[in-house]
Amino acid sequence: MASAEELAAIKKAKILMVGAGGIGCELLKTLVLTGFRDIHLIDMDTIEVSNLNRQFLFRKHHVGQSKAKVAREAVLKFRPDVNIVAYHANVKSTEFNVEFFQNFHVVLNGLDNLDARRHVNRLCLAAGVPLVESGTTGYLGQVTVHIKGKTECYECQPKPAPKTYPICTITSTPSKPVHCVVWAKELAFTRLFGDKNQANDLDSQTKEASSASEQQVLPLELQEGESVASFAFRVFDYVFGHNIEAALKNEDAWKSRRKPVPLYLNKILPNIAEEFKGSCENGARPENSCSAMSVLGLKNPQEVWSIEDNARVFLKSIEILYATKSKAIGTLVFDKDDQLAVEFVSAAANIRSYSFGIPMLSLFDLKGIAGNIVHAIATTNAIIAGLIVLEAIKILTSDFNHSRMTYCLEHPSKKLLLMPVEPFEPNSSCYVCSQTPLSLEVNTSKSKLRDVVEKIVKAKLSVHSPVIMQGSNILYETGEDLEKDMVLLYTSNLDKFLVDLPTPITNGTVLSVEDFQQEFSCNLHIKHRDEFDEEKEPDGMILTGKWLTSQTPEQQLNVPGGPTEGNNVVEAVAGETKTINDELQEVDGDFAEILEVNTVADKKRKIQDEEQAQKRMRVSLDER
Repeated sequence: MASAEELAAIKKAKILMVGAGGIGCELLKTLVLTGFRDIHLIDMDTIEVSNLNRQFLFRKHHVGQSKAKVAREAVLKFRPDVNIVAYHANVKSTEFNVEFFQNFHVVLNGLDNLDARRHVNRLCLAAGVPLVESGTTGYLGQVTVHIKGKTECYECQPKPAPKTYPICTITSTPSKPVHCVVWAKELAFTRLFGDKNQANDLDSQTKEASSASEQQVLPLELQEGESVASFAFRVFDYVFGHNIEAALKNEDAWKSRRKPVPLYLNKILPNIAEEFKGSCENGARPENSCSAMSVLGLKNPQEVWSIEDNARVFLKSIEILYATKSKAIGTLVFDKDDQLAVEFVSAAANIRSYSFGIPMLSLFDLKGIAGNIVHAIATTNAIIAGLIVLEAIKILTSDFNHSRMTYCLEHPSKKLLLMPVEPFEPNSSCYVCSQTPLSLEVNTSKSKLRDVVEKIVKAKLSVHSPVIMQGSNILYETGEDLEKDMVLLYTSNLDKFLVDLPTPITNGTVLSVEDFQQEFSCNLHIKHRDEFDEEKEPDGMILTGKWLTSQTPEQQLNVPGGPTEGNNVVEAVAGETKTINDELQEVDGDFAEILEVNTVADKKRKIQDEEQAQKRMRVSLDER
């Protein structure tokens, strides 16, 4: 039972919720049933069919409507006396500024991407409003408390870099299913259906595999008057046959690894021409034009298809895409919610896997890899929502001494499934809340200001409306209130090399980066560097600093509860936490949620529990 003090704090509290997805639905319900009466809710998403298995405030007839507004309407049906204000908007919109955040006693996050979480963290710091972060993935969950000046902020610890793979591995020497999925999604799908003006390694591979006479007919282009079926057959033979034969000519590459096997349609499907005769010719469409596997009678997405069936799905998906989306060919982008796109990528990945002797997977598993999907557990969301409310009550009653970061585990650790940990003090090396300067290694003669803005300021520092200055000179600024001549000046600066700017950026230059909406600022110390490794340092620049330094092995600590299942996001091996696939991005609504692992520790910090002091788990998770 809540005390009189807690009940009074609950009734007069004004709460801001960000996110109305899996956690958000549970959280909104728990807040109103606990007694909260004034809640504002922000979410930019609309409801999808795949949300309905766990986001219980929504029904089938709500599909396509605003999550925030429908969640509000659903809750008001059983708590009509509560004041709920719903915003169908992006939390990064300028209307949600520092002044807006200052209207609330506490902010509760249920976001699904790192960029938005950083944005909310900075606004909470600027407004002086406590933030309760949360996330789930499968059976794992986490709730963390961030109070300015008392605990670390959300960005006090570096987040793991997205998992990337060398392009040479993807294009030439794959050894894992994920390599083939990346190849199918980023190279094959993009080359056949996406922007044909973009450079693509498939083009160079295909040219190497083609003779001079064959170059008159572009292997990956549909010719005038050619049937889509004939085009699909040719694509198959070139991509999985001729290209592999060309790769085998480099004998040195296969001295220590298994050679791939060239695959041709006439060997895999000798009667393919008869099977596909007239299938989508002359504009004809199959009965079920949204799924190649349905047309082919493949009903079980968890079954591993044979190489023959993978070939059929590959060909049929090309036919149906051209039959149903002919006007969009050349502009398509892979979408994990597009069944045809997923089928094409899955079949292409499996065929390539077969060629290279890599185990083939089911459509279900391949979709999980392509979309960074982790299965959602509705009860985990409910548990985390309850923990969020408990922490919010502690904040509202100023009971900071009892605030806890709590981790929900899949397997018991010391007979516990909920692991509470005391919040940590602010990190003195944090560039967000402690304004520690950062260093940027860059070739100032070959890199343009646009590269710094896009790859560093926006992508890595999550600054949305940057103002970049050198001393008192503004090099770049955005904003609706700028004069046209200033907009032209700053736009022209973007395409200038750093050394050619009005105030040249050279070795030793200090740049000031600000975002007035976030009330955020930091300094970048420029270090000139001539050369970068194209494979390991593809951006051509490196952001470093005390905050960004790698942790020592002693600082990498175990995750209680053992390894997770499903998407192999985290694996606890031999006493150290190992991140496998923790890229932070929006995930597939069919299952959910994202995991971001943060193994951090500070030797100067202490946890009361002696065993917890030896091993600290930091798992930052997202649920949508």
